[in-house]
Amino acid sequence: MAANPRRAFHYHANAHVLSGRFTRPIQHLIEVQGASSLPSIGGHGKARVENFALEHFVSVKRGYTHVSGSPQQVDGVTHYTTLVTAVAEGLNLLDVVTADRIVARFASNYILSDKPSEPHFTFIGSRFENLQIAGCHTKIDLDVDLFEKIPTFKDARNEFKSNRELRKIAEDAFQIPEQPRDVPENGAILCSIVDVKKMDTDCPGVKRKGHCFVIPKFGRLFLGEIFMRPGHRTLTMVRFELGSPIEGDGTVVQLDSNGQPYPPSR
Repeated sequence: MAANPRRAFHYHANAHVLSGRFTRPIQHLIEVQGASSLPSIGGHGKARVENFALEHFVSVKRGYTHVSGSPQQVDGVTHYTTLVTAVAEGLNLLDVVTADRIVARFASNYILSDKPSEPHFTFIGSRFENLQIAGCHTKIDLDVDLFEKIPTFKDARNEFKSNRELRKIAEDAFQIPEQPRDVPENGAILCSIVDVKKMDTDCPGVKRKGHCFVIPKFGRLFLGEIFMRPGHRTLTMVRFELGSPIEGDGTVVQLDSNGQPYPPSR
């Protein structure tokens, strides 16, 4: 009889500072800036970008990413820990959206089990520092209390089922019909880590829809988007969709992380 294969944990984490494309009045693809990727065996990686600028469209004074994964022994139990961070400093998007600093951070923890399980995630440490729209003060608070209650996808499914406000975030921003309360076990949830009840700006003419600011003659600015699947998270601190007179889209400070054992539990 063949011996049972030894189970091993496979790490996963990626991060980047900036990416995007402009289609009008010029066509230009912004290659991924400051990207880091974690090997499946774990380890450590980092990258930096300094004084990036695409003409007067978008610029970042500096940015960096960091990924790491390693096992840790706690009271005789092995915890497989992953940390992924992405930071942008001195963001300027068309002289309309500016920020001193934007930080995204995921830390996750996984314990091997004979039963199906998934990592526990926290985003504590993520934040916006002095995000402004057209020079106007913009208030952005993160809903830390909510997301500390849903460290796994199972927890998120249960919260999504009972929390109408959580579903409404995506409905408002993406203009989609009312979402069903039940999410399949292998499904996905797209919402935001921003506390939209406190999300506000005193900039005239700018309106909020869910986790999105609609800016006249500029486009849409999505903040703190989080895409959740079983054992997996993707966090995008800024996603922009530009309209007239300049068209394009992109992401600023994005990371994703998960990790699973192999062979999987049955």
